[in-house]
Amino acid sequence: MRTSRIPAPPALVGFVLLVLALTAVSYAVGRAVGPVAPGLHRVEEGPDRMPGMPGMHGAGEGR
Repeated sequence: MRTSRIPAPPALVGFVLLVLALTAVSYAVGRAVGPVAPGLHRVEEGPDRMPGMPGMHGAGEGR
């Protein structure tokens, strides 16, 4: 019994290899450079804190 295999077009194979290569390079550069903002942390919102940007109290209320 013979199965018919449809060969992949060379352009598709080249595109997949290009995407894999770019992903590997960007991962390697990201690992070498390190975190972008090491001091960045999430601010927890509580009952006494209003959501939004700090220091923007009353901005855009149409006074």
